[in-house]
Amino acid sequence: MKFFFPDSQDQVDPTFDFQTEERDPFRVRQRDDLYAHEVLKPPPFNGLLVSKAIVDGTAGSSTGKYTLPQRHRLYRQGAREFFRLDHGSAPLKIMGDCGAFSYVGEEYPPYTVEEVVSFYEGCGFDYGISVDHVIFQYEPKVLRTDEAAKEWVRRQQITLDLAAEFWQRCSASDVHFTPLGVTQGWSPESYAYAVVELQRIGYRRIAVGGMVPLKTKEILACLRAIDDVRAPDTQLHLLGISRVDEIPTFAGHGVTSFDSTSPFRQAFKDDRDNYYALDRTYVALRVPQVDGNAKLKARIRSGEISQGRAMQLERAALARLREFDRGEIAVEAALEALDAYSAVWDGKANRSSQYRDTLENRPWQACDCSICKKVGIETIIFRGAERNKRRGFHNLHVFGQRLRRHLGDDDRD
Repeated sequence: MKFFFPDSQDQVDPTFDFQTEERDPFRVRQRDDLYAHEVLKPPPFNGLLVSKAIVDGTAGSSTGKYTLPQRHRLYRQGAREFFRLDHGSAPLKIMGDCGAFSYVGEEYPPYTVEEVVSFYEGCGFDYGISVDHVIFQYEPKVLRTDEAAKEWVRRQQITLDLAAEFWQRCSASDVHFTPLGVTQGWSPESYAYAVVELQRIGYRRIAVGGMVPLKTKEILACLRAIDDVRAPDTQLHLLGISRVDEIPTFAGHGVTSFDSTSPFRQAFKDDRDNYYALDRTYVALRVPQVDGNAKLKARIRSGEISQGRAMQLERAALARLREFDRGEIAVEAALEALDAYSAVWDGKANRSSQYRDTLENRPWQACDCSICKKVGIETIIFRGAERNKRRGFHNLHVFGQRLRRHLGDDDRD
């Protein structure tokens, strides 16, 4: 079972000073900042997933996260050199897709097959996923002949037609990457139908898309339907699915790889499950910057609180947390400082009991990842990109441990 981590140009600055929150003035982001696979050794994933929409954006969207110099460098150097994939402690593969979520609202995918093949081949990817169009609905009782399925059938047929063209162009051009066709559907029957068509075209690696909003039992219903038509040598890749507890079950249905950003994004997008431990999660300790918190800035502008007082409480919260990490003060003192600052910047939410749970258990001190060992409690402080991304990288480390535990081995090769 292979885990691919989707790229979104997330890196951390090794020169960042957590006390002063300053950087090396001579830092160059692309040259000096580190990717997760450079920070975590060995890497907790088997490869990266790079989306054309993230790199180039789309005509109707500004979703591209690469600057013009970054795009030029990627195309000039190739993906392996750009991501420094061969410089780490384990060889990593690289997979490309189109990033169909970024253009889900458009009538037709914004990329041609020729553009996508050129993107994959030019960047030197190991795997390339055909152009697809997402179907978000899940209606297992709706047949493809029903009027309600008209738009879903249209999107599925677009995906299959583009997969056929993708296969033909890859075969004619003798590309250096392995092509994957995409199955999109709205029911177990429709997913199975698409797999039959993709296998008829010639695909033996198939990416299963559109399942992110589905419940686990719905995903399994689709995989069981696919089982009835899947050739013994056909391998499945789940797009955007990370249900780690179900990975061994998915493997029993022909799934050999998956990708997900969930462990990383939960570090700073989730209300509670910010910090992963092997058997549970913890809430991160929120100490936002005074000048970076919209609620607090509004209160300061209105005169409700002085900026000086807010900054005093902010500094006190950080100082008490570091003292607690060094064993110099008890939980109560650290919690009191957190609560005092929380009352200023977020008077509505009371996370005191959750913070107490985090502080009393001190999960960062038990963690064996290189990030927690190096920066300690800073990893679990919810504050700014440098801490939040490091916590996301930490989560990837723990997710990799969970995955290997569920699989019963180290499947990194």
